[in-house]
Amino acid sequence: MITPAQCRAARALIDWSQQELADAARVGVVTVRQFEGGGTQPRNATLDVIRRAFEEAGVFFVDENGEGAGVRLRKRKKSSRG
Repeated sequence: MITPAQCRAARALIDWSQQELADAARVGVVTVRQFEGGGTQPRNATLDVIRRAFEEAGVFFVDENGEGAGVRLRKRKKSSRG
């Protein structure tokens, strides 16, 4: 599952507002706001749709590996046009 910090960082990477994430994940903006603020822990199904929305936008989630969880952007494939 993703953490509130990963959610905030992922939004920053792709320059999304909380509303844009809510729209992409088809959840309420209050859900995003409360999760990122640490006020509530959404259901696993809600976290899954949030994660999928980010992944579709190119975000890759890095699991805890001794250094801490994180996020990064997927490498874009080069175009064969040239």
